[in-house]
Amino acid sequence: MKIEKLGIEHKDLLVRLLKDIRQPLSEYTFPNLYLFRQNHDYEVVLDKEVFIRGRSYDGHTYLMPTTDLRKIDPASLRELMRSVEYLFPIPEEWLSVFGPDEFEISFAEGDADYVYTVEKMSTLKGRNLHKKRNLLKQFLELYEHDAKPLTNDRLDDARFVLNEWLATTEMKPADTDHASCFEALARYEELVLCGGIYYAQGEPAGFVLGEELNEETFVLHFAKARTKFKGVYQYMFNNFAKILPTKYKYLNLEQDLDKENLRVFKSSYAPEVMLRKARVRWKDRAG
Repeated sequence: MKIEKLGIEHKDLLVRLLKDIRQPLSEYTFPNLYLFRQNHDYEVVLDKEVFIRGRSYDGHTYLMPTTDLRKIDPASLRELMRSVEYLFPIPEEWLSVFGPDEFEISFAEGDADYVYTVEKMSTLKGRNLHKKRNLLKQFLELYEHDAKPLTNDRLDDARFVLNEWLATTEMKPADTDHASCFEALARYEELVLCGGIYYAQGEPAGFVLGEELNEETFVLHFAKARTKFKGVYQYMFNNFAKILPTKYKYLNLEQDLDKENLRVFKSSYAPEVMLRKARVRWKDRAG
């Protein structure tokens, strides 16, 4: 067994493995793992199978598989689980391999991904989205606006938005995802990310940044905007959903991490589904 700090040198290996399992959970992409490697102390465990070992925001150690757990030798899995507190994030469809006598399965509300249909985000139809439609209408009427692909020549505009966003959060940079987002912009092409940048009154107003998660799901890892432009977030999400290739049926906006402002914001878009992520603990880990 080899254990290595997760780095850019693991890109090809992890991209291949994670693409093969086709999971819709937001953690199952190399850019997500790489950009948040310091937040979670990520390590790559190279054994018969490849695992990611990390530490959760609430301080617990875990292993994340890069192979469908239903295909892994149970004895090898148990041996690896001795070194951590649990497996995470495990999709519900894999839980059939864990018997209740031997394993304890739990879910944390703040871990669940918010998933929306691209169709709903692109139209904002429905009574529960009327406030979003009104905000979008106000933005379109109040400001001269423009939407562009996020390309190399516009990355400085995105950095400007990111720094303006940080200045208005009244939070310390270390308590935000500013550093991860800044690195995502710096490694935009290398990480094969895709996004859009949005302008109001000729000024950079916001941007979104994400990637393909599987054949039918696109995940947005970052969405930053200058809220002095009322309705800018509604404009960004609506516009980006409209220009996504038609093969994408779902848009994943990731979890809320138990942060009330994120929970209120993401819930307000009426998610189609909340993708739960299991924590699986082996009861006899110390045995």
